[in-house]
Amino acid sequence: MRVLPLLIAIGILSASPGLAAPAQPLGKADLIVVLKQKRELLLIRGHRILRRYAVALGLHPAGAKHWQGDGRTPEGTYVIDGRVPGSGYHLALHISYPGPDDQARASAAHRSAGGDIMIHGMPNWYDDVTMEMAPDWTKGCIAVSNDAIEEIWDAVDDGTPIEIRP
Repeated sequence: MRVLPLLIAIGILSASPGLAAPAQPLGKADLIVVLKQKRELLLIRGHRILRRYAVALGLHPAGAKHWQGDGRTPEGTYVIDGRVPGSGYHLALHISYPGPDDQARASAAHRSAGGDIMIHGMPNWYDDVTMEMAPDWTKGCIAVSNDAIEEIWDAVDDGTPIEIRP
């Protein structure tokens, strides 16, 4: 009677993130949510989570971005406002950072807010790096695996809102 526990274990393992699952058409997401503390990006349609992805953030991930070069990933609500197919990071989706509050914060510190914040894949020159091997390493962007950025690229349109939460 050990078959039932084995079948349960197989079912649990096949549903675990990071293990291969049959590819299904994802459809379009109407919202991206990034949970910085959980290092997770969610694609959402309506009230349903379509997919979850592991992310790497800026070198100093705690707290909101203050200015260009601080190594932090922004927090707030933005939109996907462009695509960079020829990126040095496989594919990249540009985020509309900085917003007015971000500009004001940086300006008060007599600094530039910056602006090249993206969701992107792994660097093109690192063929064997996976998300499991990559701690927070970006300059403020949101990095995902190459497979993930390909799915995200297809699942979101320009203008899709993105909420980056602490």
